[in-house]
Amino acid sequence: MNCCYNSEKPVEDLDKFDFSLLEEIIKKYKDEAGSLISVLQEAQDIYSYLSLPLLKYIAAELHIKPARVYGVATFYTQFRMKPVGKYHILLCKGTACHVNGSGRIETALCEELKIETGETTQDGLFTLDSAACLGCCSLAPVMMINGQAYGPLSAEKARKIIRDLYAAEKQALGDGE
Repeated sequence: MNCCYNSEKPVEDLDKFDFSLLEEIIKKYKDEAGSLISVLQEAQDIYSYLSLPLLKYIAAELHIKPARVYGVATFYTQFRMKPVGKYHILLCKGTACHVNGSGRIETALCEELKIETGETTQDGLFTLDSAACLGCCSLAPVMMINGQAYGPLSAEKARKIIRDLYAAEKQALGDGE
């Protein structure tokens, strides 16, 4: 896949983005060899994902080739190249979760959210992703939502968690009656 820097499709104009939040991070790591992953982690913490214009900005500021920055960002699964929902669901696919029914949990979540793994709901509330292991084997099968672990799960428990979050969102908007 081409990282779009030299393709026929133009990259969005960098002037449209506010990268001022990165200034201190760039200063902190500018002359530190091997700091690219740290810069990408902190940038993702700020912007929630790594857009192509953001990667191009980082490359220019750190004097690194854009292809290298893009390669690192797409190689590691911790980095996101597109925005995630307000509730980021990570479903564990580790051995303990697998043998305890994570496949059924995934099916239930996909049905409840009306999306596939790796997608975000149309309302932007939920993103469903999977992880090789969440390190919560005693809770298998388990999922994390915004860093909070839920388990052991059944398909119905997973559906209820999603319904409860939707209900809370609806109530927060004043539509809960």
